[in-house]
Amino acid sequence: METNPNNLRDLIRLALREDAGDGDHSSLSCVPADATNQARLLVKQAGILAGVDVALLVFEEVDPTLNVQPLLADGASIQPGEIVLTVSGNTQSILLAERLMLNIMQRMSGIATYTRNLVDLIADLPVKLLDTRKTTPNFRVFEKMATRIGGAANHRMGLYDMIMLKDNHVDYAGGIEAAIGRANAYLQSTGRTLKIEIEARNLRDVEEILRIGGVDIVMLDNFSLEDMRVAVQKIGDRFETEASGNINEKTIRAVAETGVNSISSGALTHQVKSLDLSLKAY
Repeated sequence: METNPNNLRDLIRLALREDAGDGDHSSLSCVPADATNQARLLVKQAGILAGVDVALLVFEEVDPTLNVQPLLADGASIQPGEIVLTVSGNTQSILLAERLMLNIMQRMSGIATYTRNLVDLIADLPVKLLDTRKTTPNFRVFEKMATRIGGAANHRMGLYDMIMLKDNHVDYAGGIEAAIGRANAYLQSTGRTLKIEIEARNLRDVEEILRIGGVDIVMLDNFSLEDMRVAVQKIGDRFETEASGNINEKTIRAVAETGVNSISSGALTHQVKSLDLSLKAY
């Protein structure tokens, strides 16, 4: 059966196969097969919790007989010393699930924490924070879950659910007009109803896009704040506007104040440290 890259269980099975191989020989060699024990997931660093629902799937996939009791939910603000969940049952199963569960939850919680920090900086403004495709291969679904938990919105999940005409697409197509024309012809010939987004590199590009039309969203990529304000005013309500490029905690507020509809940031997923969590026996 083909693996579905958006199916959580399929991804968990692949990750377990990668980690366990032909067996967890550390546990098999020293822990009796019928031994039972219990452990709790401890918070060691403040942040936003993410991945609890995924952790439940990991434990279930390893051993459905494990008794897992979540004490905190995804999206909770957490502090060192808090207990996220407890697990009891077969000791070998707990040890097999431990590292995968921690890797996923630590990474997701780090992403959710950074995302929430950025969202809070613009919470009073009518603008959405978006994630990007700058994700870890075979881990995108988890990372985009984490940005949602942190308060951002998912942009496109992949190359298949939106047409995004970036600078290289435009250059390879022969220019803005050719790229837009071909994109619309493709949708018409294939019967698809995807949105079309196009990147503008400067105000001249904005003027040309306004002349041609045929798109839904204009990405203002690495614009100065002054040029971004001008572009937003020129575009008005004709198309949605998205700001992109060098978006971080130092720049996001000023960008949001230009009036753009949304702001996308690759930093949500590709420049984030994992949050410190630990599974300990008790």
